[in-house]
Amino acid sequence: MSVRRIVANLSSRSTAEAVEFYQGVLGLEVVMDHGWIATVADPDDRGLQLSVMSHDASAPVSPDVSIEVDDVDAVHAAALQQDAEIVHPLTDEPWGVRRFFLRDPDGHVINVLAHR
Repeated sequence: MSVRRIVANLSSRSTAEAVEFYQGVLGLEVVMDHGWIATVADPDDRGLQLSVMSHDASAPVSPDVSIEVDDVDAVHAAALQQDAEIVHPLTDEPWGVRRFFLRDPDGHVINVLAHR
């Protein structure tokens, strides 16, 4: 299993306003926008990303960070082996990701995902 990218998820009252701010101040470009979550990235390095979200469309809490991995099932199995608290079950989402949420020892909610 390897990590592909890590993206901070910032809470936002208005994802549209937040996107406008990051575009205007930092020159970031929208690479994904579902309305409730939008991701902006550096136009010269798409790996440098930030997400802003008003809520999570299918989970009971909003994650603090998203970590994309190459094998989400292996990470899920490792989390269960470590008795990690699973906050949102392993789910195939309609927007093309397989993901689950777990809580780290400090209470942060981590969205672990892989694109299908």
